[in-house]
Amino acid sequence: MIYLDTSVVLARLFAEDRSPPDAFWSQSFVASRLLEYEVFNRVHARGCASSHGSDARHLVGRASLIEMSADVLGRALLPFAQPVRTLDALHLATMIFLRSRDLRLALATYDQRLAAAAISEGFVLADC
Repeated sequence: MIYLDTSVVLARLFAEDRSPPDAFWSQSFVASRLLEYEVFNRVHARGCASSHGSDARHLVGRASLIEMSADVLGRALLPFAQPVRTLDALHLATMIFLRSRDLRLALATYDQRLAAAAISEGFVLADC
């Protein structure tokens, strides 16, 4: 299962230089509900909801979204193997929660800080 980070969705949505190939999107994805908020925050910040809103909904809809439960939020309050930013802590806490439920995850991200933190927590990176 691929844990889908916002950086990958935004790269695809805004046709950035780094963007996953079409075949990448045929996989199964999971993400924190936070993904939806982060993606639409960027869509609105760029003033392109009318041109990109439908595609954003489609990409976010590709992932099974995990709610930020008390377990996830509680884990985000604890230290990680290396210091992380707040939103990264929420993503990592979600990944740790899913791993505790025996789900094997690979992280798809273009965010180097999140990638390093995930690796330090024992996760692998997905090819994207």
